[in-house]
Amino acid sequence: MTSSNVIMLAATGSAAILLMARTAFVTSKKSSNEKEKQNEEEELNPSDCVQADDVIAVFDDLFIHMQSVLAQLSQQIQQIQMSGQMIPEKQLREIFKAEFERALLAKQKSVFEKHDVDEECLRDATWEMLKNEDEYPKVKRSVERFQKLYENVSGAKVVGRQPGNNGKLQDNEEIKCLTKEKLIESATIYFDALTSAMRTVALSYKNEGKNLRDPSVAQSLQMKFGAVANDAGEAALQELGVTLDCFKASIEKHQENPDVGRVLVMLQMKQQQELVAVGVHS
Repeated sequence: MTSSNVIMLAATGSAAILLMARTAFVTSKKSSNEKEKQNEEEELNPSDCVQADDVIAVFDDLFIHMQSVLAQLSQQIQQIQMSGQMIPEKQLREIFKAEFERALLAKQKSVFEKHDVDEECLRDATWEMLKNEDEYPKVKRSVERFQKLYENVSGAKVVGRQPGNNGKLQDNEEIKCLTKEKLIESATIYFDALTSAMRTVALSYKNEGKNLRDPSVAQSLQMKFGAVANDAGEAALQELGVTLDCFKASIEKHQENPDVGRVLVMLQMKQQQELVAVGVHS
């Protein structure tokens, strides 16, 4: 696999549902047509409103599903490449992004129905809670975990969207990329931190007597990975004085460099081996 694709998938466990995070007010679970019939000044019954737990449950369910989709697609791509057929990096990115968005659209309706939420109302509630992130830290974590997953796949910057800018991020200063040598050093430390955090989580599950091959346990394990692994990786980068955005941009810059590619593949293989050794299987 090419370098940027490796890092994209190795960071899985870390996109907002783009269709769900662009509006601004908490509203009822009732449909739009029903809401229009209500008096605008009528207060909503709290039991009709989308609650924080609703938002978290939806984003967590979609996160788990999309991780599975990406893992299966990754395996298919690896098989193609092992057969000797090389896929250009740009095409790989397009494949993953298109498949992510297709699978998300196919899945989200059933997730909305499962949790009894209206799509428009969920968008409104999500935006309102992100506006008041100090009051809803768990919502922020759940949404940003999904946002990061989409960022890893698409390369689009979506983490940090805020109400009032129509879903657009504020322009940032140009990111200064790392040298090849600094990138390799940073990648090694990043992967080591990811792997260590994931191994610690897996061992804690085993010590509790949980069967890591049980589907429900494996699902819970993936959620836990998503909650801790990428934070550990980002913290390790920060100790080097490297931001995650800088790290990702540097991966993109050096994606065609064979030295970088070899190191990243080696790090990914090492990570897989260490996780398999403690009972984690893809």
